[in-house]
Amino acid sequence: MDFGILNGIKELESGLSKLGFDNEMILVSHSYGGLYNLLYARKHPKKVKSVILIDATPSDFWNEELLTMRDNNVDISVIEKPSGDYYMNVNFNETMRYVRGMQFPEDIPIMNIFPENSFPGFPEILSERWLKLHQELGDDSDDVANIIAKGSRHAVFQDNPALIINSIIKAYSKTLDGEKQNKLLQMALDNAMELSVESKVNNRSEQDLNALGYSFLANDELEKALEVFNVTTILFPDSSNAYDSYGEALLQANRKAEAIEMYKKSIELNPGNEHGKEVLSKLQKE
Repeated sequence: MDFGILNGIKELESGLSKLGFDNEMILVSHSYGGLYNLLYARKHPKKVKSVILIDATPSDFWNEELLTMRDNNVDISVIEKPSGDYYMNVNFNETMRYVRGMQFPEDIPIMNIFPENSFPGFPEILSERWLKLHQELGDDSDDVANIIAKGSRHAVFQDNPALIINSIIKAYSKTLDGEKQNKLLQMALDNAMELSVESKVNNRSEQDLNALGYSFLANDELEKALEVFNVTTILFPDSSNAYDSYGEALLQANRKAEAIEMYKKSIELNPGNEHGKEVLSKLQKE
């Protein structure tokens, strides 16, 4: 039996058909799964409403140099078979050569979510190339919105579930009319905040809210960003970064006096906040 990725696309088509999904689909994938999104969208562009990539494998990542490096470090013989891991690895080089150079069809909106460092401890040649290709995906296309999941690693959905939940709901909301869309987006905001409050004992909770706020900023939803950053300062009153982020959003809203107070508080909590000092100095001179 063929366990290559093209056969996997056929199985995906069959499964979606049996489930009754045939149009306006939102494709969501992580890591290697991004290649399935890529191939499916290229084959059925009219069926795809939008795509959410969660630190997905860039189609151009695995060049011949990196494939050789991988071959020298991955021993397929020790991988249990039959298993999905085995068949992915046994077909890996063939798959990466096949998708190399492929791009998503134009006019399909894409949210490209990725961390600043997906694989701490990996050789720099891997981590730097991975980050560079993700950044270029958004820089080179008006259809792609890059969203950086600050503080996360490769499994962004575990490190920052609020960001992923919000992104999926936001994509789905675009299929609704205005009133329903606004209600759904508010529910997404409330849900993300509740998730962060419930997990406050976890060090990721402040990060969740901060990333959510910046995701709103990136999508020109300033009022929602202001609400999120304000809540973050209330939940985490000892966080210099919370006040710094709120100050940045207030500046974008032309609320200079309030922004100055936020930067002052941020610097009070962290005298080493040099960027905050620069911004504050500039504001006070204006």
